[in-house]
Amino acid sequence: MLVPLRPPTDSTNHYTFGLIGDDVIVPLFLCRSLTTAMAAVARLLFRVTGSKASTAHVNSGAPGVLGTSLLSLSPKCSSKLQTQKKHASHFTYHPDPVPTMYGPTTKMNLFQSVTSALDNTLGSDPTAVIFGEDVAFGGVFRCTVGLRDKYGKDRIFNTPLCEQGIVGFGIGAAAAGATAIAEIQFADYIYPAFDQIVNEAAKYRYRSGNLFDCGNLTIRAPWGCVGHGSLYHSQSPEAFFAHCPGIKIVIPRGPVQCKGLLLSCIEDHNPCIFFEPKILYRAAVEQVPTEAYTIPLSQAEVLQEGSDVTLIAWGTQVHVLKEVVNMAQEKLGVSCELIDLQTILPWDTETVCKSVAKTGRLLISHEAPVTGGFAAEISSTVQEECFLNLEAPIARVCGCQEVDQLLISIYSAPRSNLSEDFTANRSYYFPSHCPYLEK
Repeated sequence: MLVPLRPPTDSTNHYTFGLIGDDVIVPLFLCRSLTTAMAAVARLLFRVTGSKASTAHVNSGAPGVLGTSLLSLSPKCSSKLQTQKKHASHFTYHPDPVPTMYGPTTKMNLFQSVTSALDNTLGSDPTAVIFGEDVAFGGVFRCTVGLRDKYGKDRIFNTPLCEQGIVGFGIGAAAAGATAIAEIQFADYIYPAFDQIVNEAAKYRYRSGNLFDCGNLTIRAPWGCVGHGSLYHSQSPEAFFAHCPGIKIVIPRGPVQCKGLLLSCIEDHNPCIFFEPKILYRAAVEQVPTEAYTIPLSQAEVLQEGSDVTLIAWGTQVHVLKEVVNMAQEKLGVSCELIDLQTILPWDTETVCKSVAKTGRLLISHEAPVTGGFAAEISSTVQEECFLNLEAPIARVCGCQEVDQLLISIYSAPRSNLSEDFTANRSYYFPSHCPYLEK
């Protein structure tokens, strides 16, 4: 039975629902998000081996047994979920080990690591300027808090609510020699600036024969779903820009990567789009170096080595697949190799293809809709480069192929329920009708 577990709060802004089964209450948004990729991994293995073993325990849709089946599937799903932290999410965040190569560290969440990176840049580069909607008082996510007081109103300033103007100004400032850091308040609002990014920033260097460029432009934007963002605060638009040569696209998975990759984007001599997973702004906390450091762009990171299947994700979805890796090992005996792509364009084909050549199987997961998503580009490249190494069709586990509705916004990330007719050569998304909600 579907029941409300708790009313909206300042942090969640929506009811949290759960299923009652076998005397255990399981928050639905958490349980649903873990087993989509888990079921996909199982099907990949079963398809290759010819096994007809049932995966009903993975993707059972019966409300009466879902609680028990998911509890048996994941050791993290327990009665402790009733006292879960107030920030609703579809994953459990596991911080990376404390980095030791960049000097002293301090505890930061993701938005504080952004602030630290911007502070380092402003302190070391007198030409650096930050601009966007509401950045002067700290921004809606507080990423620029305190910087105007420290560096002055001429270097951190508000703009009109005009994304095309924000990016256009940034192109001009960068072409004039400034280090321009533009903020788009939400990635969902970046589309009015599409022409400036694709037809101006990306092509500036080429059309002038490298006489001038805007390579010092970095565009930041909060990105991805949060569970209550609905139409205009939940989108993942990286694939729209991945089609365009001349720009770089980067998405971090946590505070340590966020600071290092953001500083790399700012220092890079090409215009960069830096998408920040907004659900991680406060949920992700790590020990982050206080001094400036960089992490190489276009270099994927192998988070866990494995031998049976390669899993690829970026941003928030990395943490969902971390759970899947543990579940697959414990329940199926499947060894998963997990890769964080980090840079979407240009992406690290060498690391990915090397992994797939070893495992013979590939599953890609992202929050954006499946049709035309960047998983399709990865899938095509791997199929061309590693065809003789593949032992199963490549699988994609992606977001809804529909508008993110507020009523079911908690399901906007890749789903946990997978239909029984799953075959490994099919892509999956959340259907237009939620089986747990009445029309």
